Amino acid sequence: MFKKFVSYYKPHKVLFTFDMLASLLVSIIGLCYPIITRKMLNEWIFDEKLDKLVIFGFVLLGLYTLRLALKFFIQYYGHVIGVKMQAQMRIDLFKKLQKLPYSFYDNHETGKIMTRMTNDLMDVSELAHHGPENIFICGIMVIGSFIYLCTINVLLTLIVFICVPILCLISYFLRKKMNHAFTESRKSVAVVNAALESSISGIRVTKAFTNDAKELEKFDKGNQMYVEARRKSYKAMGQFGSSTAFVTDIFNVFILVAGGFAIRYWNLALPDYTAFVISIGLFINPVSTLIAFVEQLQEGITGFRRFLEIMNEEEEYEKPDAVPLVITEGAIEFKNVNFQYDSSKDILHNINLSIKPGKKLALVGPSGGGKTTICHLIPNFYKINEGEILIDGQNINDVTLESLRKNIGIVQQDVFLFNGSIRENILYGRLDATMDEVYESARKANIHEYIMSLPEGYDTQIGERGVKLSGGQKQRLSIARVFLKNPSILILDEATSALDNTTEILIQSALDELCKGRTTLVVAHRLSTIKTADEIIVIAGGIIKEQGTHEELVDLDGIYAKLYSLQFRDSNIKFLNQELIES
Repeated sequence: MFKKFVSYYKPHKVLFTFDMLASLLVSIIGLCYPIITRKMLNEWIFDEKLDKLVIFGFVLLGLYTLRLALKFFIQYYGHVIGVKMQAQMRIDLFKKLQKLPYSFYDNHETGKIMTRMTNDLMDVSELAHHGPENIFICGIMVIGSFIYLCTINVLLTLIVFICVPILCLISYFLRKKMNHAFTESRKSVAVVNAALESSISGIRVTKAFTNDAKELEKFDKGNQMYVEARRKSYKAMGQFGSSTAFVTDIFNVFILVAGGFAIRYWNLALPDYTAFVISIGLFINPVSTLIAFVEQLQEGITGFRRFLEIMNEEEEYEKPDAVPLVITEGAIEFKNVNFQYDSSKDILHNINLSIKPGKKLALVGPSGGGKTTICHLIPNFYKINEGEILIDGQNINDVTLESLRKNIGIVQQDVFLFNGSIRENILYGRLDATMDEVYESARKANIHEYIMSLPEGYDTQIGERGVKLSGGQKQRLSIARVFLKNPSILILDEATSALDNTTEILIQSALDELCKGRTTLVVAHRLSTIKTADEIIVIAGGIIKEQGTHEELVDLDGIYAKLYSLQFRDSNIKFLNQELIES
């Protein structure tokens, strides 16, 4: 884990080296104060070389001015290194999320994933900056000051409160700037979270349309906004921290010079003065910093460990020698397919079915019977346990995932639309399409006239998940998106089951147009929509129970006939359920 963490420093090794060099100089300058103090006590005061005392007072003033610049450099650029490391980790994590299989998202909540992307990596960023700095500076200061404090019995620290009012004034004026900077930073975090939540929630759409590169592009834009906002906030922090430290340094110079005159002319006790000069900020402050750093270290380590947990997840498997899928006709065949999500229960058992090129196959049966699972297996969203799935004779495990999914269009009951404009959502079907092609796709989906009636037309913002649109409008947009994609194979997974009758008729017309010339797999509860299918399969409990055309299955007077009858007359639904259980 440590080696992986250190690897993120490599792109910034030059800046990191300067940061550590600045930290070393700050530590050395801090130790100059007690060294000059001892020199003053041993020689200059009693030998009446007060001119040297004043000269070296100005030397210290110059050194502390240099330390002002060095501390600003450490605070500013050190944090910039940390936030750039954090940004790179976030990009790496986002790329990883795009490559994880469906099963990962089945078992992980979106909110928890987002927390690892934001809060956890923020802790890691703080550790990346403060860790080396705190250990380096505080280590040198503690060791150096300890050597001097070993011979002191009493520490006079109360006088340090004289600088508190000045520090309060600086805090009052500079903290306003810091608050504004961090407010802007929080806004940018919200942008990142919004893009992240949208992309993760729509991961199935992204995978189906193989647009992970587009999602990365959109996410990176918000990510760079975040980096810029954090840069401004850390600049404000640098100004605040360096200014307050400068005030205490000036106070130290004042005490050194004024105390020297006090010892010489006002009989201030030399041991008390020595203890006071040496004690200020040389030992207690770095010790306190290191104590406080332990909590930050633990938070950073925990955050990085949670980051690595996702980075070490197994990605979607694709054979190293996988070849692009070549669609010649669009025939689909399942051969002895068995599938289970886990080892506890079979979802599909010995499935054998064939969809001829350009034909429509309908799947019907009770919920949980395996219909949607079959739809998910064709694009290889889940790996089957046994058997083969072939498209034009090509095993889907032998072809690249991108080429496979580019040739498959999916329209589901639960439509996902991205936060953006209508135009952007339709273009998701094919990012390089022209607007004329977008218009044509919308016309085929029976949504063009509605879009043109809106004040902003295709640039209308639809809100998160398309909340500004009705269910039928969202469904037609998803159909337009698939029209634009123009796939060879079409999967309709209960695409009209949640719609009212009037809207269903309108959308069914668009779906009929979409199905023309494509090999189509339809999952439907409303059997009236699949009466014209070339073949209908009844599946229950993961097993094919019946197979044939509508007329053949009605004549068979089995499960399908009873199910069809129940949808058109008032009968007892329990009768069908009992039949399915006994079958």
